[in-house]
Amino acid sequence: MTLKGKKILLGLTGGVAAYKAAELARGLVKAGADVRVAMTKSATKFITPTTLQALTGQEVWTDLWDKRVPDAMGHIELSRDRDLIIVAPASANFMAKVAQGLADDLLSSLVLARRCPLLLAPAMNVEMWQSAATQRNAKTLAADGVLLAGPAAGDQACGETGMGRMLEPGQIVALVESGFQPKPLAGRKVLVTAGPTEEAIDPVRVITNSSSGKMGYAVARAAREAGASVMLVSGPVALAAPEGVKRVSVRSAAQMFDAVKANLNGCSVFISVAAVADFRPKQASKQKIKKGERQSMMLEMERNPDILAWVAAQKKAPFCVGFAAESENLARNAKEKRKKKGIPLLAANLAQEALGSDDNAITLYDDRGAHALGRGPKLEQARKLVAHVVSMLKKQEKR
Repeated sequence: MTLKGKKILLGLTGGVAAYKAAELARGLVKAGADVRVAMTKSATKFITPTTLQALTGQEVWTDLWDKRVPDAMGHIELSRDRDLIIVAPASANFMAKVAQGLADDLLSSLVLARRCPLLLAPAMNVEMWQSAATQRNAKTLAADGVLLAGPAAGDQACGETGMGRMLEPGQIVALVESGFQPKPLAGRKVLVTAGPTEEAIDPVRVITNSSSGKMGYAVARAAREAGASVMLVSGPVALAAPEGVKRVSVRSAAQMFDAVKANLNGCSVFISVAAVADFRPKQASKQKIKKGERQSMMLEMERNPDILAWVAAQKKAPFCVGFAAESENLARNAKEKRKKKGIPLLAANLAQEALGSDDNAITLYDDRGAHALGRGPKLEQARKLVAHVVSMLKKQEKR
């Protein structure tokens, strides 16, 4: 319930993407938010107020002169207790009205009379988005402090392809959750590694570690939510980079090492979540190795660089956090690994309980001992980890 206690006004304007607003409303409510909906007349042509009322459990508002609000002051009273106004979808017409300060219906009047932040999720045809007028309006809105979520590129209802798609509801919910998080890492750069590495045997075969990358991506998102500038160095995974996080994609441990070295300058915190292969074939074949009649095959292996140990050994090393996925003797192995790497904090879990799962049970190890985070969603665990890092940084800076 990351949005528990937050009050949001969700506005809908006319457009095919209005169907996504149903899932967005549901996602916000599921996250704990109190959601009130206001719709333009055009929006009601695409989705009914009844649907939004059923999903939010609250009456839906469409008329500037609604008699349910005394003194015809709905454009003021409906937004006064809100923490955020989201307009999704936000049409080109609505963006133009907000940019110019027009208020000719309930939703535009609510926006103009607001005292809380405003987030717009544009949705329109690619040509409409790319037009000089819409781009001018987008710049004006950004200069006025309005947050723009998207648009994204892709196939459109009109049959064309390009920028103009409304962000998916889950992406918008994630942005909203992030916006309400404290920003204790503001002004800091955080470097995160995630996912597995793949070490080539030949052009079609690799040696790798089992890793979905979910934990590393959750840590990157949590650090971004905390206000940090985040660089994510990722092995091959089927995940989208968290909003606002810059990603460098790599395959091998050597490539990951190079990417870490290239992005370490100015880094305050380094969090090594990646499942880096310890060994790689000493000589990868340039051609596919044929099976032929052989019953076995020998590979000569050599060690990969220890990325975390290298970072921790730098003269001006950032605050380093390691991860350990163990299969047994969790506490003993985690303590030994932290000491061997020479790092202040290590997060450990049992691999068989976490690999590929959306949940995790993590224990943190530092100079003060063990700190169990309990079991929960990986994003929740990541936020707890980042909070622990923040507390250790504060103590470190007071010395």
